Amino acid sequence: MAEFKPTEHQHVRYNPLKDEWVLVSPHRCQRPWSGQTEADQDEQAPDPMNPLLPNAVRSNGQKNPNYKSTYVFPNDFPALLERVPEPPASENSLFRSAAAKGHCRVMCFHPDSTMTIPLMTVDEILAVIEQWVNQIVELGRRYTWVQIFENKGAVMGCSNPHPHCQIWASSFLPNEPRVKERTQKEYYLQHKRPMLADYLKQEMEKKERIVVQNAEWVALVPYWAVWPYETILLPINGRPQRLPDLTDEQKRCLAEIMKELTTRYDNLFKCSFPYSMGWHGAPTGPSKTTGDSPHWLLHGIYLPPLLRSATVKKFMVGYEMLAQSQRDLTPEQAAQKLRECDAVHYKCKK
Repeated sequence: MAEFKPTEHQHVRYNPLKDEWVLVSPHRCQRPWSGQTEADQDEQAPDPMNPLLPNAVRSNGQKNPNYKSTYVFPNDFPALLERVPEPPASENSLFRSAAAKGHCRVMCFHPDSTMTIPLMTVDEILAVIEQWVNQIVELGRRYTWVQIFENKGAVMGCSNPHPHCQIWASSFLPNEPRVKERTQKEYYLQHKRPMLADYLKQEMEKKERIVVQNAEWVALVPYWAVWPYETILLPINGRPQRLPDLTDEQKRCLAEIMKELTTRYDNLFKCSFPYSMGWHGAPTGPSKTTGDSPHWLLHGIYLPPLLRSATVKKFMVGYEMLAQSQRDLTPEQAAQKLRECDAVHYKCKK
């Protein structure tokens, strides 16, 4: 029997955070590609009628102020509403429904539509982080879950090429955090330590999957990553459970590592690298207090779709939809490729 080589032989890896497996098939990277390609993200010209611009009039007739930094407003087409009728009770357990109430907001990062996180200054990114904290504090008083997420690039379904994110607050705990609440609590009850704190300690010892690190944060490709260049942001010091738990130094270092990580993303294929990113922390709500969820460790997640180049993405279809997730290069290979990228953005080089 030949010796197992993770960069050549398919295998499965377990994700204890989500209680699921991912199939790793690195030999598939050798197959030729003649399928769909995407338009280069940098080819998109700014739209002077973009409704997210300062002073723009949105579709509902509301006019944006002449904002100079971040700007938050209620989503004009919200997926969640604060006032909706309760669904009728069902006597059949196979046809269950429940109330879904919430509030949706849009948050602009910067007034310039050509700007992205890797091109913004650290101070500008810090202003974004401070606003995220404000939103979690305000909406977290009323809602069980506050999901901050950014869809960057048309390939990720972003309808407005303007630096922005969305904030959806819900009366219920969505599927992803619901699973993470269970798995982290079970681990904590057994080991008396947070799962992600233990995981980070081992990753920092191995150094195989770390992309970039500073005094307060580590960005790494998780051992169980699904998307080709997926990364997770983890705090090194303390055990912050939610964004409002961060110290001033942690916030500034977070701004710095976000800039460096997304710069390496852009430099990988010399394009404005698309992704979906967001934050997972302990659930919120009126009964929640600081330190009440020791099993949680705040973490940021980047989920980029590109696989081979700026125009070839990873498709989650077929086996991925009907069986389980599958990836075409190992997390270690992905981390190495990102580490080898320049820390200076390719657009900023003379």
